[in-house]
Amino acid sequence: MLPPTSSNRKRTAMTILLHQYDSSPFSEKVRVCLGIKQLAWAAVDQPVIMPKPDLLALTGAYRRIPVMQIGADIYCDSVLIVRELERRFPSPSLFPTGSTGLDQALAQWTDRSFFQAAVGVIFGGLGDKVDPAFRADREKLSGAPFNPEAMAAAVPYMAAQLRSHAALVSDQLADGRAFLTGDRPGLADANAFYNLWFVRSFHAPAADAFLDLPGLAAWYDRVVAIGHGDRGAATREDAIAAVRDATPAPASVDPADQALAGRNVTVAATDYGRDPVAGRLVGSSPHHWSIAREDDRAGSVVVHLPRLGFALTPAH
Repeated sequence: MLPPTSSNRKRTAMTILLHQYDSSPFSEKVRVCLGIKQLAWAAVDQPVIMPKPDLLALTGAYRRIPVMQIGADIYCDSVLIVRELERRFPSPSLFPTGSTGLDQALAQWTDRSFFQAAVGVIFGGLGDKVDPAFRADREKLSGAPFNPEAMAAAVPYMAAQLRSHAALVSDQLADGRAFLTGDRPGLADANAFYNLWFVRSFHAPAADAFLDLPGLAAWYDRVVAIGHGDRGAATREDAIAAVRDATPAPASVDPADQALAGRNVTVAATDYGRDPVAGRLVGSSPHHWSIAREDDRAGSVVVHLPRLGFALTPAH
């Protein structure tokens, strides 16, 4: 644990801080990527449900987990987090065969239909054992009812879907390769792994739907063996202090967005957790937006959000 002293605040400002909780499937995706790169990082554990005042002091409104912090730069959404890890720490690469675009595009499968099958199997299997506070929080997050009875009724369908998704992973391993794109692990493995990890960790009987598939169990164990890199811990107070002691990295606006440079905007997810992040547009690329904002506790922060699955609205 890094105690919140002034000497450690400077050190924390230069550390990869991952705002997460251990049961978060999308955090597990990032943790595997940190393991592939063998990076040192510190876990900042956040609550599973709202309120999350220390996280919102950094993001402005974004409440989903994980969030990565490096100094005063805050990266939201696992898709953007792994992109930034590759940019800052290119070796060893998350794309060992050079299939950068396709491997990142896999998240549009694993984070959506594959993930929804895993969620349906887990929570449908748990039924009324789900904590009512968790149910209420996820209803607010998604904007839809959290209906255990309907989820339980859908378990046979979701289990079949889960097996079909897992079978695609098995098919990719059919030639005896160690990892999905060859002999070395990469983002493709982290993307495919975390949903199966989620099921095995939180509703182990449901793993029977896929563990018999050829090559899958051995591949799963190889990904587990990668580990999570050099994991440490930091407090939420450490994280806020790190922002105050740091300056956001320089950013530039993509030519296609020049008309919005410096303007007040909001950026929000389009699927769930739609709370808008408000501030000035100070950076962008075809893959992200960077929003500068001020917080009473944290000071000057730049929040980076992905473009895929998010929408930007200029302030009037």
